Amino acid sequence: MERLNDILRELGISKVKLAKCLGVSRQMIYNYLELDDLNKWPKDKKVILLNILGIKTSDELYNIKVDTDYIMDVEMRINSLFENSNKSEVSADNAIFSGLGIKQKELLHNIIDEVKERLEDDQDDSAYNSMLYLYHYLQTMESSKVLKYILAYMSKAAGYTKPYEFTYDETEQFVFESVLFSALTLYNSGNASKSKIAATHKRFVDQIEQKLEEKMSRTLEINSAKVQAMKELGYTEINEDNAAEVLSKIVEIQSRKVGQ
Repeated sequence: MERLNDILRELGISKVKLAKCLGVSRQMIYNYLELDDLNKWPKDKKVILLNILGIKTSDELYNIKVDTDYIMDVEMRINSLFENSNKSEVSADNAIFSGLGIKQKELLHNIIDEVKERLEDDQDDSAYNSMLYLYHYLQTMESSKVLKYILAYMSKAAGYTKPYEFTYDETEQFVFESVLFSALTLYNSGNASKSKIAATHKRFVDQIEQKLEEKMSRTLEINSAKVQAMKELGYTEINEDNAAEVLSKIVEIQSRKVGQ
C-alpha cells in the first residue's frame, strides 16, 4: 500500500479526488489506504482504481513509472470517468456556477474540492495559511504577468503541462522559466545558504516595505482628501445619496494638488 500511496502522491490525486472516482466518502478512502493489501478492498472499488491506473493487477503497481505521459493518461481516464458526473454536479441550478461554460464549471468544481479538503481540519494552521496565500495570489495575479508565468512553470514542473507549451508570451515565458529553473536548482542544491543570500533577502524586504509605505501614504492621502471633500460640501458622512458627489469632489481636490 505504500507504493500505491507514493503513486497517488506523484500523480497529484488527492483523497477528495480519489473519493469522487470511487464514489465513496473521504473517510472511507483513508480506511482503504490503511489496509495492507489492495486485494482487501471491495472488488468493485479495486477494479475502478486499477482501471484508472491502467493496470490489471495490484502486482503491476511496482512496474508503474510516473512520468509526464503516464500522468496525462491517468488524467484522461479520470476525466472520461467523471465527465457526466461532473456535469450533473455543476448544473446551472447552482448559483456559484451561473454564467460559466462547461469546462469552466468543472474547473471551478475541482478547485473548490481541493481547497475544501485542505480547510476541513480547522486545527491545521499551515493548510489555512496556504489557502490564504493562494487567495492573496489570485487577488494580485492580474497585477503582474510574471505571476501567471509562475503558475505555468509549476504546472510544467509537476508534469501536468508539456514543457514546450506556452499559453502566454512564448519568449517571455521561455526566459522566465529558464531563470526560475536556475534559481530553484541553486536552492535545491543546498549551496544557497542564509548567510550567502542575506543581502538579496534584505533587498527583497526593503522593496516590500517601500511598497507598504507607498500604499499607506496613498491611503492617508485619500482619507485626507475625503475629509476635506466632506467639509467643503458640508456633509458629516458618506451615504448612497451623496457618494457620487463626494467622490467627484475628492477627484477635484487631488487634481488641485497635482497642479500646484
